[in-house]
Amino acid sequence: MRIIAGKYRGRTLATFQGEAVRPTSDRVKESLFQILSPRLIGARALDLFCGSGALGIECLSRGASEVLFNDASRESLALLRKNLDKIGESRTVTCRDFRACLLSAEGKFDFIFSDPPYKENYLPEICVLVARRGLLKEGGLLLHESEREETAPEAWEFVDIRRYGRTKVYFLREQA
Repeated sequence: MRIIAGKYRGRTLATFQGEAVRPTSDRVKESLFQILSPRLIGARALDLFCGSGALGIECLSRGASEVLFNDASRESLALLRKNLDKIGESRTVTCRDFRACLLSAEGKFDFIFSDPPYKENYLPEICVLVARRGLLKEGGLLLHESEREETAPEAWEFVDIRRYGRTKVYFLREQA
């Protein structure tokens, strides 16, 4: 896995061994960040299920001013810290269940990345917590990666849906 563009372009990130963890593929990441690129400079992002940190680190590489990294797995966070050290970045990292992270997060985000284990159906609950806490800035997006066909939760709408083989990325925003 590599950083695709920006100031850390081409650097290789440490990845998980085996099949237990499914990182976002370079193909999906490249397409996603081509779409988001114009909005990343100075952005604030939350990488809710960060794993190795590939999505959040790509944000930093492309000019985001702040990324909060979260994962419930200490093993994932050890790998994230290794990757942050590789690029010389020190960032806020929390080890919490996604619910606890969303309930304790401070401020508003331009982007919230949600890439949970594919077998889980967390999207409705994530949307409820994000809306209740007012965690997205005006025009902010929740980007949810899944293999399942999702429906937009109540009071949310899909701005875009991208399909990459079995993987789908849903771009959601709160309805006005």
